[in-house]
Amino acid sequence: MTDQTLQIHITNDPTYMENGYTVHFRDGGPCWVIDPGLPPQATQILDYVKRHDLQPVTIVLTHAHADHIAGIDELRESLGDVPVYLAKEEWAALSDPMENLSGLMGPGFATKVTDPVDLPSGGTLELDGTVWQLLDTSGHSPGGRTLYCAALGLAFVGDALFAGSVGRVDFPHSNGRQLMKNLHDNLITLPDETRALSGHGPETTIGHERVTNPYVLHGLG
Repeated sequence: MTDQTLQIHITNDPTYMENGYTVHFRDGGPCWVIDPGLPPQATQILDYVKRHDLQPVTIVLTHAHADHIAGIDELRESLGDVPVYLAKEEWAALSDPMENLSGLMGPGFATKVTDPVDLPSGGTLELDGTVWQLLDTSGHSPGGRTLYCAALGLAFVGDALFAGSVGRVDFPHSNGRQLMKNLHDNLITLPDETRALSGHGPETTIGHERVTNPYVLHGLG
């Protein structure tokens, strides 16, 4: 499928403007849902899946902060128990409001997921014939992952890297030194033309961030 164009449908929530992604190559084919967030994202994702007759095979989480997991239960109630992939370092966040940070802003919430599947650093996932590497970009969160497909020149980087910025490291379990090391070892080393799709904000490229992003250039201070 690498000779075809990956279709990327983006949803947002009005509070945190978190980017949820539904990705596929063809109508009627398999799709991933990446980081389904707060309303109305789940409803919009379900509508898109229905309109394109897609078969959701995986819900993939770059990390498990509340704004990236809030839509999981609504999706699974409609689609069935689609497997939820998340680095095991963050499994507790699926059921603990303090771990997913929602408990710091009110009563919090937990998902109903009891059977997450690990996203081991250095492993791979497949989507419709394409292979995606799982890169360790933890630091913003303890098990942050980037999904990188070399054949497509595309990386879903979660909240590790933004256009002109990087993920916050003042949350519980954040580690600024770890984030900087992983960015320089595992992400900024990718080819310049690699498209980086973040958890918030616009698309950018690895090459652009390598030479313009002040945090990549100078660290977190």
